[in-house]
Amino acid sequence: MPAHSAREIAADFAAGRTSAVETAKAALARIEAAKALNAVVTIDPAHTLADAAAVDDRLRAGEAMPLAGVPVIVKDNIWVGGWRVTQGSRLFSDFIAPHDAVAIERLRRAGAVVVGIGATSEFACKGVTTSPLYGSTRHPLDPALTPGGSSGGPAAAVAAGLVPLAIGTDAGGSSRRPPAHVGVAGFKPSYGAIPYGPGFAEPFFGLSVIAPIAADAADIALVFEAMVGADPRDPDSSVVALQAEDIGGQRIAFSPRLGLDVAIDDVVANGLASAIERLSAAGLCITQRDPVWPAGTTEDAIMPLQHAGLAALYGDTFRKDPTIFDPDIARQIERGLSWSGAEVAGALLASAAIANAFAAFFTEVDLLLTPTVPCVAWPLTQLGPDMIGGKPASPRAHAVFTPFINHAHLPAISIRCGTDRCGLPFGLQIIAARGQDRSLLGAAQEIEAILRV
Repeated sequence: MPAHSAREIAADFAAGRTSAVETAKAALARIEAAKALNAVVTIDPAHTLADAAAVDDRLRAGEAMPLAGVPVIVKDNIWVGGWRVTQGSRLFSDFIAPHDAVAIERLRRAGAVVVGIGATSEFACKGVTTSPLYGSTRHPLDPALTPGGSSGGPAAAVAAGLVPLAIGTDAGGSSRRPPAHVGVAGFKPSYGAIPYGPGFAEPFFGLSVIAPIAADAADIALVFEAMVGADPRDPDSSVVALQAEDIGGQRIAFSPRLGLDVAIDDVVANGLASAIERLSAAGLCITQRDPVWPAGTTEDAIMPLQHAGLAALYGDTFRKDPTIFDPDIARQIERGLSWSGAEVAGALLASAAIANAFAAFFTEVDLLLTPTVPCVAWPLTQLGPDMIGGKPASPRAHAVFTPFINHAHLPAISIRCGTDRCGLPFGLQIIAARGQDRSLLGAAQEIEAILRV
């Protein structure tokens, strides 16, 4: 974990105890020393130090900045103006972002300093962080393991203490599962709460969000306030509720398997059950209750959207030279080219049914607690663990608890919940109704405080 939180760095900066240049130099030194982790794939020290010097000048001029001097890593699929941003793909190996995404523009306005670009799987479409350009990102606690994906680089960078803050994306759990696997917090805001883009064309249809990653929910709340709010450049951006509700008055449900017939390792299931007991003992009123899903609701029912999106964007290039892509991504593109229009429409209908089921559920509860992941991290060379819950596991079995939240456009956060006997972390996922991001972040901070006792 970083020696100082984003809150502490900003406070030290405002009090004149440090400078943005000093803080940026220290972060760059940590990144250089952790090259073997392969969490940060691009640095530009000259650019970083010039930005840091500008922040120092702004402080001397009397400007107040909530993220003053905070070093940040940005995922390799979000535009950072003047930086090489590649999506982990050979197709974009020389791409220089022409300007900032809105979220990055707002971060910089708040005083944050970009110190590097964090690794992603190609097009952020894989549950482990490997890419044709940069190879594999390693788990900070065990280099033989993966941190998951696709925001494995940003999550690993925070967990390894390289920076206190990173910005990922999340279209199916990409910035919740890696944080769960490495022991930090990852937040998927309501769809539209933080403007998305301008940037690369998205293979995901109305799902992907900008997702802060930090050591705890308090730092995430700080950066969320710097990025939240509608912007005319993103027609899907919207306003979230201004008033946060007190957790003491909220109706809280716990669903051990999110109402799905899926496997979960005993250590995760037992750890979550223990956490729920501790929260109940602290005075939270928690009832066990599952969402009710339409028949046939599985991740397989909605995956055609990702495959078809990739095929629409990169199918022509794939036909000319499939070897240019990560083989796992190439298989997704090939599958996308084979889906019929009716099958893709069926996936859209399944997505809408998931959203409707969640909407009904959140008329009767305010917060839902679930596992973030059903297992701890697995070997670096595999798409997923061989076994989960004592049963053979498919390559996507590790991802079962996160994608539906994207399809319902809900906010969700993963916070550290426990570890297995080897010290490998897993997470508790907290979900709220769309637009209730501030209430969710407030609840997450209170739950973290209880679980730390």
